Amino acid sequence: MDRIAEVWEHVLPGDPVTLTGAPVLAVLVAALVAVAVRPVWGVLRLGVTLVHELGHAGVGVLSGRRFTGFVLRGDMSGHAVSVGPARGAGRVLTTWAGYPMPAIVGAAAVWLAVRGWAPTLLTGVLVVLVAAALRVRSVLTAVVVLVVGAATGALWWAGSDRLQAQVVVGAGIVLVVGAWRHLAAVATAPDRGTSDPAVLARLTRVPRGLWVLSFAVVAAWATWLVVRTTWSAWA
Repeated sequence: MDRIAEVWEHVLPGDPVTLTGAPVLAVLVAALVAVAVRPVWGVLRLGVTLVHELGHAGVGVLSGRRFTGFVLRGDMSGHAVSVGPARGAGRVLTTWAGYPMPAIVGAAAVWLAVRGWAPTLLTGVLVVLVAAALRVRSVLTAVVVLVVGAATGALWWAGSDRLQAQVVVGAGIVLVVGAWRHLAAVATAPDRGTSDPAVLARLTRVPRGLWVLSFAVVAAWATWLVVRTTWSAWA
């Protein structure tokens, strides 16, 4: 019973965390280095792709499709497979969810962390990663899920409330910036008909550019929320 109570204490939210002075500066500098230094970003980009693919999977399940597996590739691309109707609202929502999901998750993470919900959020992340581990379809994918899960588990179990909030805020910022970088890549890449916006255009006859714009609108909202939340926490 004591062990159960101890675990439960790591799940419950704590008091709101005020990130002022050096703590918030450390978070912002670390996030800037993560997205600006090419070798570091080359590794962390896999995490953004992981959220992208799990976004496809999660929305697919919520829309009635069956998630069967996903792959992360060495070139930082990925692919999630869900089974269901070839057309219809469920397929459109599932396809659309990938690019906005890192921005949505990143903004939600920042918003929740400064309000003391980092422990609960980390618990949710661990649950999702355990479920995702059952659907990996390559060695690289398994390694990424294992590494992210181990790091998340260590932070969840041993990290102080402030450290958890700092890391979650930093990760959230990286996800939002990563969403913009992925969006820029798909917006400027030649249209070979296999990208998410190209598939959406075929499914709906809505131009590819409008789908890219919809991703940008979500990313802009997420960016605004992150800036507003971090500024309020700092002030």
